[in-house]
Amino acid sequence: MASGHSTDDPTPPPAGVRNGPAVSRKEFDALFATVRTWGRWANAGRGAWNRVTADHVRRAASLVRSGVVVPMARPWDTASGPDNRKPALHYMSDLGDVEAPDPATHKDFIGADYHGKSVSHLDALSHVALRGRLYDGGAARELVGAGGARFGDVAALGPLVTKGVLLDLPAVQGRAWLEPGEAVHAEDIVAAEAALGVEIGEGDAVLLRIGRFRRRRERGAWDADAACAGLHVDAVPLLAERGIALLGGDGDSDVRPSPVEGVHSPVHALAVAAMGVPLLDNLDLEALAAACAEAGRHAFLLLVAPLNIPGGTGSPVTPVAVL
Repeated sequence: MASGHSTDDPTPPPAGVRNGPAVSRKEFDALFATVRTWGRWANAGRGAWNRVTADHVRRAASLVRSGVVVPMARPWDTASGPDNRKPALHYMSDLGDVEAPDPATHKDFIGADYHGKSVSHLDALSHVALRGRLYDGGAARELVGAGGARFGDVAALGPLVTKGVLLDLPAVQGRAWLEPGEAVHAEDIVAAEAALGVEIGEGDAVLLRIGRFRRRRERGAWDADAACAGLHVDAVPLLAERGIALLGGDGDSDVRPSPVEGVHSPVHALAVAAMGVPLLDNLDLEALAAACAEAGRHAFLLLVAPLNIPGGTGSPVTPVAVL
C-alpha cells in the first residue's frame, strides 16, 4: 500500500467530523472487484492514461482562452514538521570555487523521499499493491525490487496533456476549507459539478480542492497522516463510471483516518491498483482556485510531465493549468 503510514487500523476522526460511513473489508473487496479494469489495455503499465487520445488533447487545448498559466507545485520543502517527516534536500555543491574562475558556475543538489505529505508528486502504478498484487494482477514481490519497478514505473507513463477539472469543495459549500478527517462523497462531487458548471468526462483529470494549504497557512501544520479531508470510497464508483485518467488534489485523495477496516489508503488502492489511475498528491490549488473563480470556469488544459525515471514508483512534479 501507499507509503508513509504506520498502521492499517482506522482511528476515530476528530470530534464533530464525519469520515464515514464505516466500510468492512468484505464490502471494500467487492468494490475493488467492481471498479477493476485489469486486462483492458495492451499497454497496461500506462493504465488509465491509455484513455487520453490525440482527440482528447485537441479538445483540451481548445479550453485555452486567456492564456493564464497556473503552476500547482508546493515550494520544495526542506523544513521538518508534523506533515514533513522526511524533509527534501537542497544544498550547494559548487559556489564558483571548484572550477577555473571564469565564468564562475554555481551548482546545487536536490533530493527527496517524495512519497509523503509534503512534496507535490505523482504516484505511478507501481506505487500501490493490494494483497500483494499491482495493477493488472502482477505480483508486487516479483515486479518491484531494490532496483526499482519492472512494471508500472513512472517512465512508462510519460507526460499527460488532457482536460483538467477542479472541484473546489470549500467554495461550493461557502467555506474556506474542509476540516481534517472530513469525507467527500459521490453526492458532493455531483453537487460540485452542478454548482461549478463542469462535467467530468472520459480521459479527464480530476483535482479535488479541500483547502488544505490555506488551512495550513492560517492554522499551522498538522499530521495529515492522522487526519485529512479526502474522498470516501463511495465516491470512487462515480469516478470509475466517468472514465477518469488522473486523480489528484491538495491532500492525497484519501480521507484520513480511513473508514475501511484494515486498509489505511483505500482510495489509493481503488484508483491505482484497481483502476490504473495515477494520483497527484500535495498540490497547492489556492492559485488555481482563484484563477478559476475569476475566469468563471473550472475546466482547463492540464499538463503533467513527471521526471523520466526508469523503475521509479513516481516523481516530484509541477502540474500546470492553462486557462
